[in-house]
Amino acid sequence: MKDHVIDVKNKRLGRVSTEIALILQGKKSAAYNPKDSGSDRVIIKNIKEISLSGKKADQKVYYRHAGQLGHLKEKKFKDVLEKTPEKILRHAVGLMLPKNRLRAKRLRRLIIEK
Repeated sequence: MKDHVIDVKNKRLGRVSTEIALILQGKKSAAYNPKDSGSDRVIIKNIKEISLSGKKADQKVYYRHAGQLGHLKEKKFKDVLEKTPEKILRHAVGLMLPKNRLRAKRLRRLIIEK
């Protein structure tokens, strides 16, 4: 088990997310096996200083649906970053991991320090 500490200050969201997804899958380890969840942990620091390129900070929107007709909720990137910045990175990394039974186990090894 190895701990990877990543400082995301002034780094792009997508670039950091792909790096984290590879580490969580175990692809950076010599003992990589696709059917294993891996054992490396990722510790993230300075999550509030993560950045996006261009106008994405104003234009990027996160959607969720409450199930009823017309209950589509939306939040802008800037609002989510102010309130809960760890959700942004966890969401991006979760979408980059394979959609299988190992996904939840891998996401548990993503530790975000405030």
